Amino acid sequence: MKIKAEGWLSGVRRIASPNFDTRPPGTAIDLLVIHNISLPPGEFGGKAVAQLFTNVLDTEAHPYYAQLQGLKVSAHFLVRRNGEIIQFVPCGKRAWHAGTSLWRGRSCCNDFSVGVELEGSDHVPFSDRQYVALARLTRVLQRVYPLRAIVGHADIAPARKTDPGPFFDWPRYLAKLRGNPARHGSERAGQLAQRT
Repeated sequence: MKIKAEGWLSGVRRIASPNFDTRPPGTAIDLLVIHNISLPPGEFGGKAVAQLFTNVLDTEAHPYYAQLQGLKVSAHFLVRRNGEIIQFVPCGKRAWHAGTSLWRGRSCCNDFSVGVELEGSDHVPFSDRQYVALARLTRVLQRVYPLRAIVGHADIAPARKTDPGPFFDWPRYLAKLRGNPARHGSERAGQLAQRT
């Protein structure tokens, strides 16, 4: 895998989302935000997440979906339970994944971050294949972007969010990244590494 000039990753499935815009001029991409998502909640393997990110989700197909009517969100990547990586937004563009957020005194984290959704929830462990795929994806991103931190959504929006949740194994994930130049960690998980 490698990131092409336009910010698309080679070797992964691409489903283009319309939910993105331009990053502020001169903004470095230096934060990686990890999320979890499942639609309906706790159910995996369907098409609903991709449909949500591409604005074609049938909000009458499940009672939970009614609250998603008109919502326009996206992430750069989704890592499925089987380890498949799907890209929705090129890395050079601003995906709409973080919402109201703050990291180290900087607001609007969408401006300077890449968002990765893991197919999962706060209530079940993630799969072995997801950790392998996420680590591989992270290493590719680290080679291209000056990532200074890797955090969970809960770290940048603690009053609103809990993901990637208590079942995300930060030590396991970070162990796969040791020896890479970016500094990483999660304050929420107690795995904060010194950042530059």
